[in-house]
Amino acid sequence: MAWLESITQIEEFEDAEFDAALVAEMEQASSASVSRMVRFSTPTFKEYETSELQSCGKNSFPAFSITAGGCALMCDHCEAKILEPMLPAIRPQMLDQKVRQLIETEGLQGFLLSGGSDKRNEIRYSRYYPVVEKLKRDFPHLRIAIHTALTDQAGAREMASAGVDVAMLDIIGAEQTIREVYHLNRPVDDFEATLEALCSTSMQISPHIVIGLHYGRILGEANALDILTRHFTHALVLVVIMPFYAKPGTFVTPGTRDVGRIFLEARHRLPDRQVLLGCARPPGMHKRVTDAYAVMAGLDGIAFPADGAVAVADTIGRPFHQAHACCSIKLGDSIASLARSSCAA
Repeated sequence: MAWLESITQIEEFEDAEFDAALVAEMEQASSASVSRMVRFSTPTFKEYETSELQSCGKNSFPAFSITAGGCALMCDHCEAKILEPMLPAIRPQMLDQKVRQLIETEGLQGFLLSGGSDKRNEIRYSRYYPVVEKLKRDFPHLRIAIHTALTDQAGAREMASAGVDVAMLDIIGAEQTIREVYHLNRPVDDFEATLEALCSTSMQISPHIVIGLHYGRILGEANALDILTRHFTHALVLVVIMPFYAKPGTFVTPGTRDVGRIFLEARHRLPDRQVLLGCARPPGMHKRVTDAYAVMAGLDGIAFPADGAVAVADTIGRPFHQAHACCSIKLGDSIASLARSSCAA
């Protein structure tokens, strides 16, 4: 039975609209990806549970913001709302105390360090690095990820020296988007230079591409993929713009077909890297179809998967695993060697 016919029989997709040509293209290209393990990541910086996957400990992998809810850029697509569910750590001592408490009480496995940017799209983490270094020394099992924003060689080396495991940044491929959406006067080249600096360290590098960042239009995504092909990274995280974070009427929602085609292009152009679908994407049926496309396109991981995603993996024969961590971090055994499992917490 062809994929489209099989998937539309899944209960969660009774009213869904799939692009038949795109699904057929994904099926035709599937020989290179259908055997890849797909990781369904359920990090715990927001409540989550579906009919297919269980929830887990509330703070097993939290996100901390060093600026609480503050951000100088106030980009049109976010307006700092993405910081709201994060735990505030406006002083290094707050980060140290909370992490140690969560290790003792909830078996913390790691955390994400983030924050709002200044007007140059930089985040001043330096005073937190002694805490990170001591936490890594006292608890070697901790896996620490960081949203780098823009930085230079010295900043990248400082992160790595402190013991950061995974560095993440947005790659923007259109200067028009940088100016208009980010309110930032810096060129695309600065994003590529940051990526190059990070790639020169021992950290795992997991850049992000925001699909539809230019007010819901597809504009710089192809150029962002071009940039990534020039630098070796451990993973690529794709997310989809969510217009409800923005002022009403400023963004449209990218069509699921456009999103799915970028998934397929990323999988084709980066065959030897982890390509992951991150936390941010529109909700409802859009999310169900998006996640189905992610599974069919051969993406290696999906954060907070929608109902139906596991059924799609089952239907097309992809093995899967659930991990309670940020989608950019692989915890424990290599996912390539893990059998299908569910939450044991």
